[in-house]
Amino acid sequence: MTTSSNIGSPVKVSVETFYVEGQSQPELEKYVFAYSVTIKNHSLCSAKLLSRYWLITDANGKEVEVEGEGVVGEMPDIGPGESYKYTSGAILDTPVGTMQGHYTLRNEFGSEFQAPINVFRLACPNILH
Repeated sequence: MTTSSNIGSPVKVSVETFYVEGQSQPELEKYVFAYSVTIKNHSLCSAKLLSRYWLITDANGKEVEVEGEGVVGEMPDIGPGESYKYTSGAILDTPVGTMQGHYTLRNEFGSEFQAPINVFRLACPNILH
């Protein structure tokens, strides 16, 4: 599944998700998902990714917030028209859940702004129709 967002931001975020069956243990209520994120800078100036915020919700309504500097240990500078891509993961107690959030970036003039990440679904194959 792929989703994207760029409402009100010069940076567009798209996400593709994958169920990682080999690392999951459904009998122990452990469902592992990977997600690949592409961050595209549509502005005319560079943007440095400073931090991330995620809200992860499983099918039981359990919410986990994740905040921190950069992504996967990096704080990339994304030039005008350039993209940055990374892959990370999440573990849920249920076979279905959602993620959403935002990145905080700073342009080359020192102004900070947020790039929203619209809600996207994490789901085991064939679990939803």
